[in-house]
Amino acid sequence: MVEHPNDPRLPPAKMHIVLPGSPVVARIHSSGSCMRGKSASFVRHIAVDLAGTPLAGTFLAGQSFGVIVPGHDPKGRPHKVRLYSIASPSYGEDGNGCIISTTCKRTIEEGPDDYNPTRGDGHPLLLGVCSNFLCDQPLGAPIQVSGPNGKRFVLPVDHSAHDYLFFATGTGIAPFRGMLHELLIGPPEGSKWRAAWRGPCRKRIHLVMGAPYNTDLLYDEWIRSLEAAHPNFTYHRVISREALATPGLGPHAHHYFESRLEEFAPLLRSTGTLIYVCGLAGMQVGVFHALAKGGLADGYLTLGNEIAGVDPHSWTTEQIKRRVRPTHRCMLEVY
Repeated sequence: MVEHPNDPRLPPAKMHIVLPGSPVVARIHSSGSCMRGKSASFVRHIAVDLAGTPLAGTFLAGQSFGVIVPGHDPKGRPHKVRLYSIASPSYGEDGNGCIISTTCKRTIEEGPDDYNPTRGDGHPLLLGVCSNFLCDQPLGAPIQVSGPNGKRFVLPVDHSAHDYLFFATGTGIAPFRGMLHELLIGPPEGSKWRAAWRGPCRKRIHLVMGAPYNTDLLYDEWIRSLEAAHPNFTYHRVISREALATPGLGPHAHHYFESRLEEFAPLLRSTGTLIYVCGLAGMQVGVFHALAKGGLADGYLTLGNEIAGVDPHSWTTEQIKRRVRPTHRCMLEVY
């Protein structure tokens, strides 16, 4: 990937201090629902105490940590590590880097049983091994963890050198909770990180948050409070499955973005703007396509020779997936 003068200068990220094969024991510090109300989903904000482990104080907002569930899968193999995005700032929930957090959605669904293909009904209840394990743990319970993981999906060293456009869907809000805390709130008094903090970021910050229903908006009240307190921060709530005043359902995050490109254009034309996209794999396709169709891809995307001269309106999803790549000013964390 070619570097350019306007690329962000990122902090050095510590990686793989603790490997999944030799995890350390942390403990559940707190666990509570982070839903806005009744919902078909169950999502918990879970804080993990790393005190006394080599992981304490090592994570940056935007990185992830691993959780290893005890026991074995139905084939007798030890459970694999599952990665969870950090939802806390780099100084942790406690200001000292010892307590990190994540946003964990219980996986509960019906589907074919991969371990028992002879089962005839075709719709057993499948429970996510790690998500339900993590959500079930009581306060103080030991869990095996590893990390840190990831080095690109982090805030730049100089927060004030950039404007920000964040895209999130579902639990993809997790890293932005930590980033917004760093940008707008900062470390508490007494934290060793406090002396280096320069105060709230005054640059433009936009968060586009997509959810099926209003009740699925995570950390909604807290984010609304940030928007009320900081005029430079705009919170865009995009609801896809609730009926509109006109016939039909609401848009997805990329539809909302495309329909308001004129509003976002001044932000995107700034050579200091950074884009961060976190959520289900595939959401970046719509964002990339909207940028290209709006003539706003310069600085954020690189195009393969096969489509560089082709009108973006005629691009297919497969072409975007194979021939369009983000630059250093466009960060992806999709799963």
